[in-house]
Amino acid sequence: MAEIRQKAEEMPLEEAVSWLCDIMPDYGISVAKLADTFSKRLIRLREEKERLKRMSVFEVQARGRGFVHIGGIDEAGRGPLAGPVVAACVVLPDDCFIEHLNDSKKLTGTLREKLFDIIVKEAVDYGIGIIMPEEIDQINILNATKKAMIQAVSDLKRKPDYLIIDSLKLPLPIEQYPVDKGDSLSVSVAAASVIAKVTRDRWMEEAHRQYPQYGFDRHKGYGTREHMEAIRKYGLCPIHRKSFTHGLVG
Repeated sequence: MAEIRQKAEEMPLEEAVSWLCDIMPDYGISVAKLADTFSKRLIRLREEKERLKRMSVFEVQARGRGFVHIGGIDEAGRGPLAGPVVAACVVLPDDCFIEHLNDSKKLTGTLREKLFDIIVKEAVDYGIGIIMPEEIDQINILNATKKAMIQAVSDLKRKPDYLIIDSLKLPLPIEQYPVDKGDSLSVSVAAASVIAKVTRDRWMEEAHRQYPQYGFDRHKGYGTREHMEAIRKYGLCPIHRKSFTHGLVG
C-alpha cells in the first residue's frame, strides 16, 4: 500500500484517482479507501479552481478590453498605532492558479508566508511601497496609503496599463477600477494583500528586536490591550504614530 500511495502522490490528481479506481478490484478495501481520499482531494481542488475563477472576473474583463499588464493593489497597516503603511502592486500571469490565494486577513500567518514565496515566484511583476510613521503623521493615513500605492506601482519593472485597487482611486494616468473588498474579489488584489501584509509583518518583527517591551512581534502595532498597557508604561517609541496615539501618554 505504501508503494501504491507513493505512486499516486506522484501523479496529477485526476490521473491518480482514475488509476486507483482501475486497480481497486485487484486490491480491495485498502485501495478503495485511498481512492476515496484522493477523490475528495480532487473535489476540493476543483472547488478551489472555481473559486479562483470567480475571483479572476475583473482581470478577465480587463484583458477582454485589450489591457495586458494588469496590476492589483492593496495595503496593510492603515489602522495600527505603530509602524509603516505598506502597499503592494502585483501583476499575475493570465490563467494563474495559486491555491488558497485569498484576502490576507482570512489566512493564517504560516499560509501567508508560503503564499508570499509562491506569488513572488509566479508573478509577472510586483512592487512594494512603504511610508514610515513620521510621514503618516505629516500627511495623514489616507494620503500616506495612496502614496505607498503609487510607490508600489513605480516599483514595478514595467508600467501597468490597468489597475484594480481595493477601494481607492489614485492620481495616476492609468485606467483604474476601484473595488470595495477587492482583496476578496480579485486574485491580483488578493496577491497584493498577501505581499503587503507579509512585508509589513516582517518589518514589525524586526522592530520588535529593537523595542521588545511593546510586543510588536505579536500585535504588529495594532491597538491591543497589551500594546496600550505597554505605551502607558514605557511611553512612545520612534515608530509610534503620534497622530494615532494622542492622549495615550501624558
